[in-house]
Amino acid sequence: MTNGYLIAEIFSWYFPQDIQMHSYNNGKSLDSKQKNWDLLKNFIKRHRLNIPADIVDGTIHCKEGAAALFLEKMYEILTNRAIRRVPLEFETDFTDSGYQSKLPMHARSTASQSVKNNLRITEIQADSSLILNAQKAQKIINDHIEHRRLERQENPDRFNIRPSVGEASFRRPLPQERDPGAEENRDEQEPERTQSPISREPSVHFKEVQVKQLDKNALYNMPIQGY
Repeated sequence: MTNGYLIAEIFSWYFPQDIQMHSYNNGKSLDSKQKNWDLLKNFIKRHRLNIPADIVDGTIHCKEGAAALFLEKMYEILTNRAIRRVPLEFETDFTDSGYQSKLPMHARSTASQSVKNNLRITEIQADSSLILNAQKAQKIINDHIEHRRLERQENPDRFNIRPSVGEASFRRPLPQERDPGAEENRDEQEPERTQSPISREPSVHFKEVQVKQLDKNALYNMPIQGY
């Protein structure tokens, strides 16, 4: 299936005018694969078939799960029926990460072995760009490092990881931010409370006393005693 001959034969039954089997070679060499898939890619593009390019490339280079996805897409396109897919345990990313997660930790691949497992020799031969191949290898290494970091977080006892001072310190929760709009709505919904006005008058009452003032002229005419 990787050389595209079987794919072309299936399409030829539905598109006999577009797929001519004498144009395809049932060989195993990389040159035969590239010629067959160049014709198939032009056919897929011309008819606007919903088959992503990463699935096509994964099928060419024998990526994990790519051929099964390609056949599912073909079935849905040719029969106009939807496939009832079984929920997958792991996400299909065309790598062996699902298989590696089932292995015990001591048996899992190293970074170099991960590059060897997920970067096919046909990918390197098909594209002679050293920069592109280096980017593919670097992505595999980065994914491997990320998986190792997650393993250390999930199993700290196995790797003898001790929490740092910052991780072990007690942290108080941050105060919740108040929403002014919510407070205004809450104030509008609450009934208005009647409050008695504050009075500054004293609670003790005093009686006013009427004082009679003396006549100043009579005061001056009074005799002084002792003289």
